[in-house]
Amino acid sequence: MKWNQTSAAPLSSEGGPVPASDHRTGSYLRPALLAARLIMAGIFIYASIEKIAEPAKFAKDVYNYQILPDVLINLTALVLPWLELLLGLCLLTGVWLPGAVLAVNGLLIAFLTALVFNLARGLDVNCGCFGAAGLGPSMSTGWYLLRDVGFLAIGAFLFYAVFLTRRVARLESISAQKGDNEN
Repeated sequence: MKWNQTSAAPLSSEGGPVPASDHRTGSYLRPALLAARLIMAGIFIYASIEKIAEPAKFAKDVYNYQILPDVLINLTALVLPWLELLLGLCLLTGVWLPGAVLAVNGLLIAFLTALVFNLARGLDVNCGCFGAAGLGPSMSTGWYLLRDVGFLAIGAFLFYAVFLTRRVARLESISAQKGDNEN
């Protein structure tokens, strides 16, 4: 693709300017959006599988956080993995994408908040993110925190790509319609 040397804006194959919506939401963003959706879908689907298979072990991990009242621990251990699976499938297929992106970001913020809360309290718990208690190598809460910040960065990009670029495209469409109406 050619670029305008004075404004650094992309140029079309004919040498004219590329419409703003094409270079903001078009070919540049689509591959990154698809990759982010697939990565996050894989994370959420993978995270749900063992927790769905062994809810009692996941309930133990939820209990170890010492955040929820006892009456909500089993309910959380039963519902959360299915929600993760549903959201992962929505990201994978693109169905209900805006809602899935919003919910995924909400969950990522909640997970990150729980980790920070436990780190501040000096608790080093197995997060239970990708399986039942005691299985696989255990990382420190600090490493879980870094990993979840990375996940949240992907989620933030998804939020930007799904919500903010749509708004820009909608505003540009409205501006174009107003310009057509004035002519």
